[in-house]
Amino acid sequence: MSHNTFGHLFRVTTWGESHGPALGCVVDGCPPGLPLTAADIQFWLNRRKPGQSRFVTQRREPDEVKILSGVFEDDRTEGLVTTGAPISLVIDNVDERSKDYDAIRDLYRPGHADYTYDAKYGLRDYRGGGRSSARETAARVAAGAVARRVLGDGVQIRAALVQIGKIAIDRAKWDWNEVENNPFWSPDADAAKQWETLLDETRGAGNSVGAIVEVEATGIPAGWGAPVYAKLDAEIAGALMGINAVKGVEIGAGFAAAALTGVENADEMRAGNDGKPVFLSNAAGGVLGGISTGQPIVARVAIKPTSSILTPRRTIDRSGQNAEVSTKGRHDPCVGIRGAPVVEAMLACVLADAMLRHRGQTGR
Repeated sequence: MSHNTFGHLFRVTTWGESHGPALGCVVDGCPPGLPLTAADIQFWLNRRKPGQSRFVTQRREPDEVKILSGVFEDDRTEGLVTTGAPISLVIDNVDERSKDYDAIRDLYRPGHADYTYDAKYGLRDYRGGGRSSARETAARVAAGAVARRVLGDGVQIRAALVQIGKIAIDRAKWDWNEVENNPFWSPDADAAKQWETLLDETRGAGNSVGAIVEVEATGIPAGWGAPVYAKLDAEIAGALMGINAVKGVEIGAGFAAAALTGVENADEMRAGNDGKPVFLSNAAGGVLGGISTGQPIVARVAIKPTSSILTPRRTIDRSGQNAEVSTKGRHDPCVGIRGAPVVEAMLACVLADAMLRHRGQTGR
C-alpha cells in the first residue's frame, strides 16, 4: 500500500491499523532545537480520543503517545528538544474488540471503504476498516502537535463544529470560549443543546448524521504558498479532503461565492499604519492567487454520516451474492464530533510545510 506520506519539507508518514497492536507516525523535516515532550503532544491527543461523552464511540483508548526518536536533552535548558532527525511517535491500541466484526468479514458495508479496498488489494482488514478507520487520525493529531511547534506560538489554529445534521449554529452567538465547554466543539451553547437531543434520537434509531467543521488559522503572514502548482488553498483543500469521511472542502466564502457579485466578493483594502493593507472583508479565506494574504485562513469541511450503523442496509458479500448488513460494535453516531482536532492538525501540518518552503525559497 503506497501513499501513506504527505508534505514536502515537513513530511508525515502514518502507519498502523484500527485493530493492530499500535499506530503512529514518523515526522521528517522538523527543524532542530524546538522544545518537544510527550506531554506537548498528549495535550492535543486528549482532545481527540474516544469515549469522552455518550455522543461518540465508547471505545476506551487512552491514546498515550511515546516519542521513540528525534528528541534529545538540551544542556542549556535541561529539557528535550528536537534534533532535526526523524521524529517517530507510537500510540498503542489497548481496547480493540475484533470479534465485534466477525459477522461482517465477508460483507461490504454500504458507504464504507470495504468494497474499494477489496477491489484494489484483493483483501481487506475487516476489523474496524484497518487503515480506512478514523482511528488512523490519532497519528495525524500527533503530527499536528509537532507542526504547531514549528509554527510557533504566534500562530493560532482552532476549529469548531458549525452544523450537525440539519441543525446549524447561530453565527451571531459565536463564542470561541464556549467551544471547550461542551462535547460538540460548538461555539453556540444553544445549538449544542439541540444537538444533544438530535444525537440521542439518532443513536436510538440505529442511524448516524453528518457534520460541518470550520477551522481558522491566525498569525499567518502574507506570502506563504505559490501561485501555480503549490497554491496554499489547494494544498489545504487536499489535506482536509484526505481526512476520513470528509466529502467536501471550501475556503473562505467557498460555494457561497458563486452567488456573490464581484462587488460583494472583492476584499477591499485600505492603508494600514504599518504600510500593510487592512482588508475590509475576507471572502478569499486568507488566500489569493494561492498565496496567503496575512488575513485569517478560514476553511470548512463537510463530514459524511458514519457508515457503520445498526440499521440493516442492502449490500453484497465477497462472492457477489445479495445480502443485508448491520454493523454492531462501538461507533460514533456523528464522526464529525471528533473531527475538529483532526482538522486543526492537518491544517497545522500544511502550514508548517508552507512556512519551511517559504523560508527555503526566500530566506525569511
